[in-house]
Amino acid sequence: MIIGVCTLELYLPEPASLKEKRSVIKAICNRLHREFNVSAAEVGYHDAWQSALLGVTLVATDAGYVQTRLHGLAAWLENARPDIDVVGARVELIPYSHDSAD
Repeated sequence: MIIGVCTLELYLPEPASLKEKRSVIKAICNRLHREFNVSAAEVGYHDAWQSALLGVTLVATDAGYVQTRLHGLAAWLENARPDIDVVGARVELIPYSHDSAD
């Protein structure tokens, strides 16, 4: 089993309040879930109106599949939401063996 973790640092120029930002982030997380079958949540910059750090995870058996899907998130997000700038993206793969979990 491979656990893929992607962190996306975003710049959101339009929100004028934390309430607006949270609405935008919720919509992004829901859309990522629908399009990529991933789990996503805001994991940083909680008190900044125009910045967000998203954590996205995907679990599968094929490392290549996980890597390809997670690397595609940033490009997809920039195309789907041109009002948002992806400042940074980082992907990490974590191998997991059920034999080692006792």
